[in-house]
Amino acid sequence: MSGDLLEIRGLVKNFGGVHASDHLSMSVREGETHAVIGPNGAGKTTLISQISGLVRPDSGEIVFDGIDLTKLPAHRRAHLGLARSFQISSVFLGLSVLDNVTLAIQAHQGHSFRFWKNARSSAELRDPALAVLQRVSLAERAVDPAAQLSHGERRQLEFAMALATEPRMLLLDEPMAGMGREEGSRILDIITELHGTKTLLLVEHDMDVVFSLADRISVLVYGKVLATGEPQSIRANEDVQKAYLGETA
Repeated sequence: MSGDLLEIRGLVKNFGGVHASDHLSMSVREGETHAVIGPNGAGKTTLISQISGLVRPDSGEIVFDGIDLTKLPAHRRAHLGLARSFQISSVFLGLSVLDNVTLAIQAHQGHSFRFWKNARSSAELRDPALAVLQRVSLAERAVDPAAQLSHGERRQLEFAMALATEPRMLLLDEPMAGMGREEGSRILDIITELHGTKTLLLVEHDMDVVFSLADRISVLVYGKVLATGEPQSIRANEDVQKAYLGETA
């Protein structure tokens, strides 16, 4: 593994009396798959939201590739190489599958949306969009409206939109939430393919997925990092077993 790509230092975020992030510090190495686990209410989604820029921390620092992101808006972070998927799929249902990905590329490259009609026929945008749809096994649905996709296919499309921006790090917030076995298997295949080729920060409740994919795991409890380590050390950690793994088992 390379050095740290993401550093989180003393992050604090309170919602009233709830300490969602309680002086939280952790790091993600470039090229690794780093999973964040913990019981409900541990602050996992709040952490991802602060990293992506949707939630502003009360204090602390978020440093990405040596750049302090803490006060930067979400779109600036995206241009620096951060991309996020959500627990609830977020795609443009009124557009075709191909148009969704083309729009993501267009936005990332800074093209004007006034020329959207011409963008649909632009090889500069269309060709990489088709390539990324092929990568997530959606090329055959390219001309279909996104509204016609199943829940799992919409998540595949969301992955395509994120990958189309050529991110350095993907923030994956429960990417298989609400899926059946077959749909979840497709998403798992995509994540497995990305493993080792992209830096991934993964929030996921499926412990089989976490322990099979993660290079390192951080365990959150009440907004704090209880432990960070390789899967085998986390599995053997008595404090982790008491706080979380024992409950899920």
